[in-house]
Amino acid sequence: MKLVIAVLIAVALMVPLLMVYGLLWDRQQQAETAQASIGQGWGGQQTIGGPVIVIPYRATETQTVQENGRDVTRTVNMIRNLYLSPQANKADVVIKPEKRRKAIYETVVYESQISGSADFVLPADIARYGVTREALMLDRAEVRLGISDARGLVDGNSLSVNGTPAALLPGKGLASTGNSGTFAFVDWTGAVPLKIDYKIGVRGLGDFKLIPRGVDTRWTVKSSWPNPSFGGDFLPAKRNVSGSGFTATYAIPNLALGQAQVLTGDLSPPVQTNYANGTRYAEAVEVAAPAADNGAMESSGGTAKAVAISLVEPVDLYSQVDRSIKYGFLFIGFTFVAFLMFDIIAGARVAAAEYLLTGVALVLFFVLLLAFAEVIGFTFAYLLASAAIIGLLAFYSAAVLKSWKRARFLAAMLIGLYALLYVLLNLEAYSLLIGSVLMFFALAGVMYMTRNIDWGGLGKKEAVAA
Repeated sequence: MKLVIAVLIAVALMVPLLMVYGLLWDRQQQAETAQASIGQGWGGQQTIGGPVIVIPYRATETQTVQENGRDVTRTVNMIRNLYLSPQANKADVVIKPEKRRKAIYETVVYESQISGSADFVLPADIARYGVTREALMLDRAEVRLGISDARGLVDGNSLSVNGTPAALLPGKGLASTGNSGTFAFVDWTGAVPLKIDYKIGVRGLGDFKLIPRGVDTRWTVKSSWPNPSFGGDFLPAKRNVSGSGFTATYAIPNLALGQAQVLTGDLSPPVQTNYANGTRYAEAVEVAAPAADNGAMESSGGTAKAVAISLVEPVDLYSQVDRSIKYGFLFIGFTFVAFLMFDIIAGARVAAAEYLLTGVALVLFFVLLLAFAEVIGFTFAYLLASAAIIGLLAFYSAAVLKSWKRARFLAAMLIGLYALLYVLLNLEAYSLLIGSVLMFFALAGVMYMTRNIDWGGLGKKEAVAA
C-alpha cells in the first residue's frame, strides 16, 4: 500500500513539473521580447550583399491581349535591369561584440566594419545572356550594396569608383536583402574594368550573414568573441578560434554558388537558418523581384546563398534549466525510494503528506534555479538553489525519519544527485550514456537492498499493525 501511495504521489507531482515548464517558456519569451526591444534601437539581424552593378537595358516583349473578342499580338518596349556580379570580391570584416542589458535580460550585439574591393568587367560575350551591348543604358548604371536592416548603418561609410569618391544614397538595395541598402551612381562606359572600393559599418543583433556574389569571393572575418557558431551554405576554408577571439577565412568560387556572373533577374533572399539554436533550413520561397524603372516586374534570378556567423553565449541558461527539469522525476524517484527503504526496512513511518511535501520541495528547486539564474547566472544559481533544498529536506527528514543519521544519509544522496545532474548538464554529448549507466547501478542497488523483502506480505503486516 505504501508503495502504491508513493507512486501515485510521484505521478501527481508531474503536474507542478509541467507548470514549471510553462513558467520557463514564459520567461524565455520575455527574454526574447527584451532582445527584440534592444534591436529596435540598435539594429536587427544583418544580411550584407554585394556590391553589384545594376545596368538598365531596353527590351521588347510580345504580348497577346483580347480586343473586341479577338486575340491581338503586339510588341511592347520596356526597361529591365541587368545584374553584373564582380569578377573578384575581397573584404576584411571586423565584428566588435558588446553586451547590452534591459532589466535583468542580457544579449550580445555587434558592430561590424567591412572594408573591401570589387573588380567588375563587362563580358565581351554579353549577348549570350540575351542582352545586346547596344541595349545597355550604361549612363544610368548603379552600384548597389544590400543591407537588410539599414537602421544599423553607422557614420563613416564610403565608396569610390576607380579611386574617385562616389556619394552613397539611401534605398535601392538588393532583393536578397529585402531591397534594403544603399547605392551610388556609376559613370562607366563598359570599355575598361571598374574597381569599387567600399567601407561599410553596420550594427546588428543575432546572426551576421554575408551573401557571396561574383566569380571569386574571398572574405576574412575577425572578432574578439571567443564562442562563434559558423553556419549557412558555406563553412570557412580556414578558421582559428581561441579564448581571445576568432579568425575565419572564406573562399567561394561561382562554380560553388551555381550562379552566372550576369543575371537578368535579381536573387531572392536566402533561406532562413539559425544554426545556433538548431533550426534546420527552410524551403526556399519564391520572392517577387523588384520592379524595373518602368514598373515591369522582373523574373527572379534564383535564390541567394549566404554564410552565417553567430556570436553565441557559451551557456544558454534557459536551455540549461530546460534540460535540468527533464531530470526532475529522477530526483523525486530517488528521494521517495530512500523514504520507502527507511519506512519498510528500518521501520520509520512516513505519511503520505510527508511524501507530498518532500516532492513539492524538490519541484521548487527548479523554480529557484530559474529565478536565480536570470540574475546571478546558472552556476551560482545552481549552487544556491541546491544548497537551499538540501538544507530544507535534511532538517525536515530528520523530524520525519526520527534520526539525524538518516537525515545525513538523505542529504548526502541529494548532494550526489545534484552534483551528478550538474555534470550531466555540462557533458551534453555523453549525458545519455552516463545517465543510463548510473541509473542501471542505482536500480541494481535498490534491488539488492530489497532482495529479502516479502512484498506480498507487507499489506498483511500493515493490516495487523492497524
